[in-house]
Amino acid sequence: MTHIRQYQPDRYTIIGNHLAQHRELSLTAIGVGTHILSLPEGASVDIRSLAARFPEGRDRIAFALRELVAHGYLERVRERGASGHVITRTYAYNDPAAERARPGVADEPVATSVPASVPSVPSSESVAPVPPSVPAEPSAAPEPLGEPPRTPHHRTAVPLLAGLRRTDDRLTLAERDIRRLAPDLVPWLENGAGPTAIHRTLTARLPDVLESPAGLLAHRLRDLLPLPLPPLPEGPVALYGRDPGGGRPDPFQTCDGCDRAFRAREPGRCRDCRSGPTEAGGAVAA
Repeated sequence: MTHIRQYQPDRYTIIGNHLAQHRELSLTAIGVGTHILSLPEGASVDIRSLAARFPEGRDRIAFALRELVAHGYLERVRERGASGHVITRTYAYNDPAAERARPGVADEPVATSVPASVPSVPSSESVAPVPPSVPAEPSAAPEPLGEPPRTPHHRTAVPLLAGLRRTDDRLTLAERDIRRLAPDLVPWLENGAGPTAIHRTLTARLPDVLESPAGLLAHRLRDLLPLPLPPLPEGPVALYGRDPGGGRPDPFQTCDGCDRAFRAREPGRCRDCRSGPTEAGGAVAA
C-alpha cells in the first residue's frame, strides 16, 4: 500500500491508532466510533439517527455502540432535560486508556455541552463532553469481574452470562452489566436449573431489534424464574415395566394368552390376561 497524502488545513479529525487499528473491535464499531468522534457538539448519535445516515441496519449499529461502550470509548447516561424529558447523553472518549490511567482528570472534551438555547428532545442522544471531575466522598470500588465470586453459583453465573454472545452477538454485555445481572441468575441455579436450560431460555425468541440486551435479560431473569425442584420421594418408586431401583427397563415378553408384547422379567401372561376375561369374552385360567 502507498499513501497519497494531502495537507488538510481544516475539516479533519485526529483519531488514535488504538481505535483505528483496534484488535478486538469490529470494523463497524471502528467506523461508528470514528464517525462519532468527528461530529460537532450536540449531534444526535442515537441508533435511529445513525441507521438513517448509514446503510447498516439498526442491529449492526446497536451492536457496534455496545462494543464501544464495553471498551470505554462511549458512555451513555440517562439524564432529565430542562423540559422534564429523559434523554440519553453520550460521552465520547478519544483515549479511554488515558482516562483510566488518570482517574479524576478528564481529557480535552471531544465536543462541548449542548447550548442552553437548544431544547431537549425526548428519546434522543447527543454527543457531549466528558464532565469535569467533581470531588466526591470515597466509596467502595465495585468488585472487578476477574475476582473470585462469593459463592460457587456466582462462579457459574458470570461465565454463563458472558457466553451468551456465542449464540447471538447482540447479547454482548459490558462488565458492569454482568456484575449487575449475576445475582439475579443465582436463584435459577439454586432452584435446580442447569446452565444449558438457562442459556436456552435467555437466548430464545429474541426480538428483531434489540436495543437493550441487559434490560431484556434482567426482565427474563426476573419474570421467568423457575420454581425449585420438588424433593424426590423416599424409597423406590414402582413403575410398570421398569426396575424400581432405577435400572434398565424389563425386556419384552410375548403373552402366552393373547400373543401381545409386554415388559416383564420372566415370560408369562400380560396384565390384562392375568386380571380378567379376554376381549373375546372367554375366561382365562388362573
